[in-house]
Amino acid sequence: MNKNSLRFFEELMRTSSPSGYEMEAAAVFRKELTGFCAEVRTDVLGNTVGVLNPDASMRVMLAGHYDEIGFQIVYISDEGLLYFRPNGGIDKLNVPASEVDVLTESGKVPGVIGKKPIHLLKASERDTPPDLSDLWIDIGASSREEAEKLVSVGDPVAMRANFRLMGGHRVMSKGLDDKVGAFVVAETMRALSRRKLNVAVYGVGTVQEELGLRGAGASAFGINPQVGFGIDVGFATDIPDIPKKLLGDIRLGAGPELSRSADNNPVLGAHMRAVARRHRIVWQETAAHRASGGTDTCAIQLARAGVATALVSIPNRYMHSPVEICDLRDVEGAVRLLTETIASFRGDESFIPGID
Repeated sequence: MNKNSLRFFEELMRTSSPSGYEMEAAAVFRKELTGFCAEVRTDVLGNTVGVLNPDASMRVMLAGHYDEIGFQIVYISDEGLLYFRPNGGIDKLNVPASEVDVLTESGKVPGVIGKKPIHLLKASERDTPPDLSDLWIDIGASSREEAEKLVSVGDPVAMRANFRLMGGHRVMSKGLDDKVGAFVVAETMRALSRRKLNVAVYGVGTVQEELGLRGAGASAFGINPQVGFGIDVGFATDIPDIPKKLLGDIRLGAGPELSRSADNNPVLGAHMRAVARRHRIVWQETAAHRASGGTDTCAIQLARAGVATALVSIPNRYMHSPVEICDLRDVEGAVRLLTETIASFRGDESFIPGID
């Protein structure tokens, strides 16, 4: 990965963008796309769309969501402690002792998520994860009045930003799900901007995926694509106690995942695999852990009268935690595969299954 792309990657990963409050990530994504897209716009939900070759009749959509799981303040106690609710699919095992940022109108207020010390827990409590309602955010305030000068009920909360390169090819960040997908979208658009295209390409950083694929559905309705690619993270199974007989053998560094499920158009999938073989791009096959749903791909597929879709996943360890890990070789492989697939389109393809 070149220095410019790595700089953009780190800048995007270090943004705070809990679902519904993605402005910081959107600004970084929008600024990067402005350098090579014919048009860049952000809609009322916060989805950012970059466009290449807009006059072509066949429209192809790429989507990676840049929202992340987080929290939202619901109550400030007399002691100046902040109580919160989850915003997205929170794993409560990972929450205690986390460092966070409260996103206020005046800027970020740092805090830590506290709980009762282990010494004061009853024996029955020590082996049971605490409910989120029994945790709080400590921002160093000594009273409600002091806290209210810094934060307000309703302020969103994000895990503290982090980014670290590990080993020769791997990266750790709390925001890889799914800012790595948004990064793949942007880098694919960058690569396609240097190619001759027969189709219009819409690269979208989507919002509110963690709350029900909301941004992808709205943006797909507006774009009305014939083809859509969802780029997200998938479960790496190369760690202990992950049942390969249920989830397959998916390894970091062995290539992006291509899925076979109801969300994936079989004609488009066959075309992608042929492109990968032709260009010697390695990939990993997965049947996914569910028959349908769970990523932006599903929302795009069901937009208007239906879209030919494919899911491309980046293997991810420790999903929905502050220390997710992906492999840059899988990221680069996804960019190559998407670039070569879209560049191969003539603009008159049919993706209706079972009809030659």
